[in-house]
Amino acid sequence: MAPQVIDAHDVVGHRNILLVTLDSLRYDSARTAWEQGRTPNLAALLPTTGWEERHAAGTFTWPAHQAIFAGFFPKPAAPGRPAGRLFECRPPQGKEIRPTTYVIDDANLVTGLADLGYRTVCIGGVDYFAHRTPLGSVFPQMFTEAHWRPEFGSTHRDSTAHQIAQALDVLDARATHGRKLFMFLNVSATHVPHHHHLLGSDGHDSVESQVAALADADTHLGKLIDRLPDAGGWLVVICADHGDAYGDDGFHGHGIAHPSVLTVPYTEILVG
Repeated sequence: MAPQVIDAHDVVGHRNILLVTLDSLRYDSARTAWEQGRTPNLAALLPTTGWEERHAAGTFTWPAHQAIFAGFFPKPAAPGRPAGRLFECRPPQGKEIRPTTYVIDDANLVTGLADLGYRTVCIGGVDYFAHRTPLGSVFPQMFTEAHWRPEFGSTHRDSTAHQIAQALDVLDARATHGRKLFMFLNVSATHVPHHHHLLGSDGHDSVESQVAALADADTHLGKLIDRLPDAGGWLVVICADHGDAYGDDGFHGHGIAHPSVLTVPYTEILVG
């Protein structure tokens, strides 16, 4: 069954938007966690067939998020022409735009939504959102409000718990701001190192430890998911920015054009 096509014109200005990137999460890790029933909160947002398999636009965090913030979300992995993008920055004249795509008159989705009255909030995870270097400040500076603390990083066992606490604070403050909200959350728990999430781990990251990290993140993400309807209607997009190789065909890490890196989970859904 083809996924439901969402008309972004019914979203922008009418709904809040939550964009979650599960950093470095392989499609097979997400699929395994779903099949084993270890991610019930995320599963509640998925169709009965589970995660959609898609292809990432970049092989590591920086290019992948540059693409995502420009509206280039991961594309369907199935052959054929995709149904169309949710968002697109104003393209050159003459390019065909699907009627369900909302065109942003700006260089990126974040500042474009801010221009339309959205409160844009970044809750960072990995170092590209950490403000600690000039490069690590580029993405946060796109947002009207950005949050990062060391305990949001993947080296902290409870990183997602800390990130979700921040996200709930953002929701609590929404009433005082009185605007639609675009909240971006980069979940770092699924980025290496994540072996500390697996009981009895030998100290090496693996698909098994990434599944365990995702299962742990799910328990905290559920608190945010449960709270969303209290703030009105939402478009929720959850995906990985890219995957990771753990010895597949001899490859390790990301930044490489290997299927384990390029194949990612994706879902988009209207909530509330």
